[in-house]
Amino acid sequence: MGRILVFIYGAISYLIGLGALMYWFGFMGNLSFLPKTIDSGSQGPLAEALLINIALIALFGIQHTIMARSGFKKFITKLIPAASERSTFVLITGIVLSLILWQWRPIPTTIWNVQNEIAQLIIYGCFWSGWALLVFSSFLINHFELFGLQQIWFNLTKKPVRKISFKMPMLYKVVRHPIMLGVLIGIWSIPHMTLGHLVFAMAMTTYIVIGVKMEERDLIANHGERYVKYTEQVPALIPSLRKKELEKVLT
Repeated sequence: MGRILVFIYGAISYLIGLGALMYWFGFMGNLSFLPKTIDSGSQGPLAEALLINIALIALFGIQHTIMARSGFKKFITKLIPAASERSTFVLITGIVLSLILWQWRPIPTTIWNVQNEIAQLIIYGCFWSGWALLVFSSFLINHFELFGLQQIWFNLTKKPVRKISFKMPMLYKVVRHPIMLGVLIGIWSIPHMTLGHLVFAMAMTTYIVIGVKMEERDLIANHGERYVKYTEQVPALIPSLRKKELEKVLT
């Protein structure tokens, strides 16, 4: 693959991944102008809907878990340029997420339904704050590296790829995984919770808990004792305000 082709491939992968992510926000919020949302459409057999929905989330979790592991990265870079490894992850994630959004089966049985308008506004405020936290946190740690754009740009301009260093910008001083925290806030903050939405939220929460544990094994392997101390001082998903204590340990 030539440098220009790698760049074009990475740019397209980014747009597909980002587009699927942006649609997901509206999908979870049941935005009326979207052609399909988590609760839209006619309900089919309950058992069939549960089986398909859980299988879709499982596919997402398996894809993420396998492709994020260092062993898979070493394998895939024997087949494709190293600069396009992250772009490939973003592309496949976008495709799998799009499949979920397309094939999701609604189960409109109401679990809870908040009627108070002020309470609804507060809950929707939390909903959008969660997704904003996800996006903002990605920029704190380098959004462009996370989505593969930095790699393809350095490859195009023949710049050496910088080694990823351990850092704790802003929110990462109070929670180790603010991106995942944003997802959790986004999927659970909804005034009208249906059974279908609940299945999605519970399955995604399970994946996040398992995925965080697996990711941290790689982070410890990459950053050693410094990351171990970080885990001892900063919680994974529930924010902490022990900033000064943290700085004493790691600086």
